[in-house]
Parts: sequence; C-alpha cells; structure tokens
Amino acid sequence: MIIVIDNHGQFTHLIHRSLRELEVENDLIDNETSVEDIRNVDPSGLILSGGPDINRIGKTKKYIKKIKKPILGICLGHQVIAKEFDGKIGSGKSGGYAEVKTEIISEDELFKGLGQEISVWASHADEVKEAPEDFEILARSKVCEIEAMKHSKKPIFGIQGHPEVSHTPKGKEILKNFISVCDEY
Repeated sequence: MIIVIDNHGQFTHLIHRSLRELEVENDLIDNETSVEDIRNVDPSGLILSGGPDINRIGKTKKYIKKIKKPILGICLGHQVIAKEFDGKIGSGKSGGYAEVKTEIISEDELFKGLGQEISVWASHADEVKEAPEDFEILARSKVCEIEAMKHSKKPIFGIQGHPEVSHTPKGKEILKNFISVCDEY
C-alpha cells in the first residue's frame, strides 16, 4: 500500500490512478491526516503530490520527518522535501507547464533503465534552487539545475516533473522504480 498525500495539486488524482493502473494498492489522503493514522495503515511508501501553494501543505513536513518509509516528492512535494532538509527553494525562470528535456546525472533506483535523457512534463514557477547538504542531484535540465534529487542515506526522492501525466513518456517507469524501492525497503 502506497499513500498519496494530497497537497491540492491539479494532477494529484492522476498519481492515484497511475498507481492503480500499475496494480498497486494505494490510498489518496488529505494532507491534514495525522501521522498516527498513516502509521496505522503501515504503508510501504509515501508520494507527496504537487500543489499550488507551499502554505497549504498541511502536515507534509511531519510525514517527511516522522514516517520512516520511502518517500517520493513530486513538484511541490520535491520542494517541501528540500526545504525540510534545509535546502533552498524559489521562483524559477520558466513558469507554466511544458515539456522539459532532462539529463540523468546519476542512474540510481529512481531512474534505473531510463537512459541518459528523458522528457518530463513540469512547471518551474517554483523550484529547488539549492539541494540540501545530504542530497545528491540526480537530474538537471537547461531550465533547472535540480530536476531530481535523493537523500544520501534515506530512501527519500524528489522530482520537479510529473511522472503521473501522459506527457511524461517514461513516467510510469519512474513510478515503477519507486514502487520497487518501496517493495525492497
């Protein structure tokens, strides 16, 4: 069971649907759900959805710190992870959603088998400007230097793009790779 945290993003339901299509049991929950309620479910991992406003993330920061399971932050979820570990976020040079050619710097668990470059559908209105100290940058683009990152010791990943949308051709593979991390944890 993977828990999808709803941070009020326009694509949040697509994460839930994509996992169902991959035959992964999952539940979409509000970001005000208590840590205890999530622990009681004992999920194999968490996905922190995107969203429009860092001020509407509910208890997402608590989930990152207190739930010791693999975590994938998408867009705003990626930024919340960075901020929670003392990275820096800020406005990007490019606004609305567009296709972004992304260079894979490190073929880790998240990008395993995807090659050296992928296209992702992403918004860069806000982005991670400086990765936290304990994070490795996994991917970059001409638009953003930190398209994806990973904690050096914990199974915590962040990605600026949206693997759940059909405009990201290898998005399902990214989700499958995260599912594998959850299965192995």
